[in-house]
Amino acid sequence: MDAAELRQMQAPIKERYKTDPTAAMITLKAKGSTDSEGIACKVETGRAIAMAGLHPATGGSGLELCSGDMLLEALVACAGVTLKSVATAIEVPLKTGNVYAEGDLDFRGTLGVDKETPVGFAEIRLRFEVDTPAPQDKLDLLLKLTERYCVVYQTIKNGPKVSVSMQRM
Repeated sequence: MDAAELRQMQAPIKERYKTDPTAAMITLKAKGSTDSEGIACKVETGRAIAMAGLHPATGGSGLELCSGDMLLEALVACAGVTLKSVATAIEVPLKTGNVYAEGDLDFRGTLGVDKETPVGFAEIRLRFEVDTPAPQDKLDLLLKLTERYCVVYQTIKNGPKVSVSMQRM
């Protein structure tokens, strides 16, 4: 796909969202079930099913997906798609590229070993490696726009309002 094809594909969508902003508000959903054996959660998004479990650092077998790994995978996936989309739109030819995400966790927090240790990632690093003949100013723009339009990156960076509730079945 080239820049013209991308613009042609997205033009009617963008126009619809300009004339009807409510059409752009979409609710993505995921559902989890704890009905599986062991300490695991079957996650369904409507597109795929994944089995998540404890990380080996908290006693897990390592056979199930760790939700922390899944968060980093979602970041890599979103950043990679955004990078390709932006590169196409601004006509930066990518011969190849890699996207890396890594995050630092202190499992004392999640295991309750140390009440002062925060639960969650202390730091997440996102890195791109690209093979392209594009000049540095185009690479700078590519990075800036990828960062700006990557949904998962912006969600992690800006911390959206989150609510939690519980009810009986």
